[in-house]
Amino acid sequence: MPHNQFIPDTEEIKSAARIIREGGLVAFPTETVYGLGANALDAEAVARIYAVKRRPASSPLIVHIASIKMAKQLVDTWPQTADLLAMKFWPGPLTLVLRIKEKPPSIIPTIPSIVTAGLKTVGLRMPNHPVALALIEASTVPLAAPSANRFTELSPTTAEHVRNSLGNEVDCILDGGPCKVGIESTVLSLVDAIPVLLRPGAVSRRELEALIGPISSAQEMNAGPHPAPGMHPKHYSPRTKLLLVENGQVPVTGTGIYLQHTHPPKLANIGANITIIQMPQSAADYAASLYEALHQADDAKADWIAVDQPPDATEWEAVQDRLKRAAVKD
Repeated sequence: MPHNQFIPDTEEIKSAARIIREGGLVAFPTETVYGLGANALDAEAVARIYAVKRRPASSPLIVHIASIKMAKQLVDTWPQTADLLAMKFWPGPLTLVLRIKEKPPSIIPTIPSIVTAGLKTVGLRMPNHPVALALIEASTVPLAAPSANRFTELSPTTAEHVRNSLGNEVDCILDGGPCKVGIESTVLSLVDAIPVLLRPGAVSRRELEALIGPISSAQEMNAGPHPAPGMHPKHYSPRTKLLLVENGQVPVTGTGIYLQHTHPPKLANIGANITIIQMPQSAADYAASLYEALHQADDAKADWIAVDQPPDATEWEAVQDRLKRAAVKD
C-alpha cells in the first residue's frame, strides 16, 4: 500500500507496540477488517479482548504473525500444503488452522488455551497491510486479533467504525484508512487429510482447490467451541433488522434502506420511504463495500434494511455467508 495520510508514523507504531507488550489492546487495520489486537502469548491481555467484545469463550481468535518462521514456532507440524498456501497467499486474507505446539522448547512460549477456545488447533494469518505487519514486528510477539467490534455486530472497515463500536475501551486505535478487501479472511483447516473450509472469505474455494486439490465444507455448529471464528449462527449483523429479498420484493411499510445489486432497478414497491444504495456488480467489489454500506444503512436508523440475494455462484460464497448470518433473527 502506498504511503498516505492514513499510515501511522514510526513513533505511533512504537507506542502501539509498547502497549501490546504491556498487556494492552490496540485496534489496527488489515486488508480485510480492523482487528482488536493483544499479545497472543499473554492470557490476561487476551481475556481483555473477550471482555471488550462481549465475546463467548467458545469462539477462538485468529493469531496474526509477520513471517512464516513465526508461524512455524507456534504449531506442532507445518505440512506441505501449508507451505504451498502460505507461499501463494501470504501475506493476504487466508487463515490456516493447524495443530498447536503444546510442549515447545522453553525459549518459545505456547499459545494459551483462551486464544484457541480450549481447542488443540490455532488459526494463523499474515495480514497484507503495512501497519499490521509493522505493529507485529515492533511488538516482537504474535497478535491475537478478532474484528474490532462487539460480538455478532457489523465488522469495522474504518477506524471510525471502531470508535463508534468500542469507544474508549481500546488503549490505541491505529488509523490505516479504509480496508481494501472489506470482509474477513478465508479460514481453512489443514488438521485432517482433506482440508476443510471453515469460513469462506476473499480467497475463494476455487483458488484453494486449484492449488491443493479438493476441500470439504464445515458443518454448522450450535454448541461447543467453534473450530474457527465467524461460525456463530448470527454474525456480522447491523442493529437494524436485515432482510434478504429477491426481485426487489422489499417491505411496503416503514422506512427502509435497500442495498440493490441488480441494475437497472427491479424494485416492486418503490416509494419515498425507501433509500437505495447501489451495490457493485463484481463479487470482489461488492465484498469490499458491503460493511461500509451496512454501516451507512444502520446509521440511517430506518425500520429495515433489505438486501438483494447475491448470485448463486462460487465467487459469491463469502458474501452469501456474511448476509445469511447477518439476517438471522435474535
